[in-house]
Amino acid sequence: MIAVLRYGHRGLRDKRTSSHLGLVARAFGADLLVMTVDDEKVRSTLEDVVKNWGGAFSVEVKRNWRKFLRDFKGVRVHLTMYGMPLDDVIGKIRSQVKGKDLLIFVGAEKVPPEVYELCEWNVAVGNQPHSEIAALAVFLDRLFQGEELSRRFEGARMEIVPQERGKKINTY
Repeated sequence: MIAVLRYGHRGLRDKRTSSHLGLVARAFGADLLVMTVDDEKVRSTLEDVVKNWGGAFSVEVKRNWRKFLRDFKGVRVHLTMYGMPLDDVIGKIRSQVKGKDLLIFVGAEKVPPEVYELCEWNVAVGNQPHSEIAALAVFLDRLFQGEELSRRFEGARMEIVPQERGKKINTY
């Protein structure tokens, strides 16, 4: 099981960002988005995507994120531009995660210093300011070595048919 913990969510400002983070998490191989703030619009958007496009992705709210992070049984990775370079540690993380759950901590707000201590890995996807959505996509892609891009989603009502030009969607 791969969970993404979205720390913080600033109402109107983060509604699209949190939704997009959930979309990327699902599409790139995660099973769960954990939010620290309940936002019905984000949750319903992601539930609609799962209903139409398949998969077993879900959204949970954990207001006590510290307890959730501390009690998580598995490997905890914090995506931060202050961490170790992704290419230097991804092989070790991949080995450590085999047969274990993975929690990926992604901040929307300034991250409290204790997160750096609670996570086994503080990983930088580059050392320049950028989107947490991009960091999550790159991290998951490197973790799965690109295999997540050809994954099939069980229970899909819709599926894109790849083609050179135009758009084609099969509906079931």
